[in-house]
Amino acid sequence: MITLDLSATTARDALAGYGEGRSDDGAVDAFARATWSHIAEPGDAHAGALITALGAAAALEVVAHSAPTPLAGLDAAAARDAWARWRPRLEEGVAVRSLRAAERVGLTLLTPGDPEWPAPLDDLGLHTPAVLWVKGSLGVVRAATPIAVVGARASTSYGELVAADIAAGIGANGGSVVSGAAYGIDGAAHRAALAVDAPTVAFLAGGADRAYPSGNSKMIAEIAVRGAVVSELPPGSAPTRWRFLQRNRLIAALGEATVVVEAGWRSGSLNTAGHAVSLGRPVGAVPGPITSAASAGCHRLLREYDAVAVTGADDVWELVGGLGREARAHAGQVRPAAAGHEHPRTDDATRVVDALSARTARTVSEVARGAGLSFEHAGALLGLLELDGRAIRGGGGWRRP
Repeated sequence: MITLDLSATTARDALAGYGEGRSDDGAVDAFARATWSHIAEPGDAHAGALITALGAAAALEVVAHSAPTPLAGLDAAAARDAWARWRPRLEEGVAVRSLRAAERVGLTLLTPGDPEWPAPLDDLGLHTPAVLWVKGSLGVVRAATPIAVVGARASTSYGELVAADIAAGIGANGGSVVSGAAYGIDGAAHRAALAVDAPTVAFLAGGADRAYPSGNSKMIAEIAVRGAVVSELPPGSAPTRWRFLQRNRLIAALGEATVVVEAGWRSGSLNTAGHAVSLGRPVGAVPGPITSAASAGCHRLLREYDAVAVTGADDVWELVGGLGREARAHAGQVRPAAAGHEHPRTDDATRVVDALSARTARTVSEVARGAGLSFEHAGALLGLLELDGRAIRGGGGWRRP
């Protein structure tokens, strides 16, 4: 039996450093949601369904104290798999430790309904994050039009120049820049926004206290002072490929539009654009030389996703029509997702590979816990990955080749 204290007293004590604005029920909900940010991987729709149906605290109680139960659209098989994913991560005091760590490094916990909670993220439905851990202030985007500017890490000088020009133009005209703080296009966009004193928001794939990539740590620190550094994962969490791809949905959801400056044929930026399309957000792509592999993904967006060609900030403002998302929706201008162009999802095998080490053998239980999957599912995938040459068995466990 898992011990789980979700009393108002415990919740209020844990949230003591986060203001006095919450009621007892609100404190318990925030405390429970902080726990959910530990036990469910980003984008877990089963967790979202359970929280939506029962509330965060009641959903935790059900997971901790009952057998897998068909609830909130989960059939018996889905419930068994979900319980097997979540229970190994459900530890007593885990939320208290994270809240204390967050307070020490200056992170704020945001939950849906808080004044600074970015309402556009609610468009993600069951994939909406349970909480956001924020360094800085997300309030800056409330007074500005947020535009996502993303692109390749292995960018060219052409791409970085165009990204900086577009981001500076967005900022100079009252907008804010949303991106992922990566090398290449993301970094060029953030730095340009900072240069014109415009708000900018960086979504990280690890904890908001863990600057990644480390080479951009100075820029990320500046973003936290003049904008916001945001993660749905608790402090100290490590970035993984799965989390990078799930992070992209937050960038796309917050942006009034998404502009892809440079992208290879299989770039992760196409994943961000795919999320934007599925959410009905406009997508723009910057054309490049037809001989440049760095622009192949942008040309693909123009052909297959009905993206709009963007050559400067003026095109971006035309893309959003000079209106906010709510005004466009009332005017009937929000586009439905393009048929046949669902955004690419990574499979569970990626999560298993992320959970392996190249040096230390890990047991199936350790891999399952790290990947956020059930023991049985992780074990089956390890066998398939071994056949594919992506996992090696030996030394009492499994590792990457």
